Amino acid sequence: MSSSGIPRGGPPLAEAEAEELLRCICFKTGPPRTVGVELEWLVHELRDPRLPVRPPRLAAALDTVRSLPLVSALTFEPGGQLELSSRPAGSLMECLDSVAADLGAVRSALGPLGLTLSGYGVDPWHAPRGRVLHEPRYDAMEAALDRTGPAGRAMMCDSASVQICLDAGHEEPGPLGYHRRWQLAHLLGAVLVAAFANSPLHGGRRTGWRSTRQALWTNLDPLRALAPSPDGEPRAEYAAHVLDSPVMCVRADEGPWDVPEGLTFREWLRTGLPRPADADDLRYHMTTLFPPVRPRGHLELRMVDAQSGTDGWMVPVAVTTAVFDDPEAAETVYRAVKPLAERAGPGPAPRNPLWVAAARDGLSDPELHAAALAVFSAAREALPRMGASGEVRRAVAAFHERYVIPGSCPADDLLVVTS
Repeated sequence: MSSSGIPRGGPPLAEAEAEELLRCICFKTGPPRTVGVELEWLVHELRDPRLPVRPPRLAAALDTVRSLPLVSALTFEPGGQLELSSRPAGSLMECLDSVAADLGAVRSALGPLGLTLSGYGVDPWHAPRGRVLHEPRYDAMEAALDRTGPAGRAMMCDSASVQICLDAGHEEPGPLGYHRRWQLAHLLGAVLVAAFANSPLHGGRRTGWRSTRQALWTNLDPLRALAPSPDGEPRAEYAAHVLDSPVMCVRADEGPWDVPEGLTFREWLRTGLPRPADADDLRYHMTTLFPPVRPRGHLELRMVDAQSGTDGWMVPVAVTTAVFDDPEAAETVYRAVKPLAERAGPGPAPRNPLWVAAARDGLSDPELHAAALAVFSAAREALPRMGASGEVRRAVAAFHERYVIPGSCPADDLLVVTS
């Protein structure tokens, strides 16, 4: 263990060893059993969310929250966004109930301090926020992302999401097979972007996007936020993608981290410069890649904007879990979204025409609207089979009726308020 807390050591990694390691750790197959969620929240003034929270006050509030006895892991993003990451749960309701209890504790702690959690894909009123976390990782990330424009800083400091984590799936083919689920994630993902788009404003101005957060990811970096092809063999495609993606930083025990330009991990392995890379470097490199679907043994679906309200986050978690893990719903939804592949074209998400339309137009896009209707119908049929509570089923039904049926999304509510 280095003085900076980074686990180091082990022999230099060969290219073939790296490929094999990636194949082993990215897709861990088996029957889908567990579900998890990572929730990011903006921290705002309770009396008026348009007022900025000064960094010293925000830091003091975060220190208060750190002392809470939570089941979920509590972390903070560079701009002070609060994140709760659930433990892998054995059922949808176990996941939702556990995180809801932790959220209640956090809100109860922040309330007396005059602060609250706000669910928007990007901060509607404040832009840009400055970083409140100054660590070597975030210093290096900012330096790397600044090379391609302001989207990186906005993503780091002004954005928030609902990230849904589901098992990779069975080894063998079928509705719950990992290859099918990988394909489904990249088509369904665009539907989720459109249905749950909740970030049409940034810094008090309209951006022209229903999901400005997704637009930021699209513009983040030439390669870092792109998906590999969903059509090839997933293990091979993702292993190649990781090795051929640029290295964000080379960690150091002391001083600032090196931020190379144009160095892929494959080139680092082949040259051994600026120092030989080991397995820990590979694992760290994987955390600096931000595709919309990130395989980490399980599948991490990263495309959903944070949702408003106390329980709004439950709806995307419930809908996505239902159409991934219920075999009947998975087959129905796969057939419904498969025609979207032609609209997507050969380009990778999130830069292909399908994903761009989802972020820009939401469910006002006719094809995405038709797909969302099929997705929500299948999910509502599956949720009772999955043991979803009446409260969850009612929340999904209310979202379906308010937004999906008329072809709207939460972003449209914000646009009406500011019109």
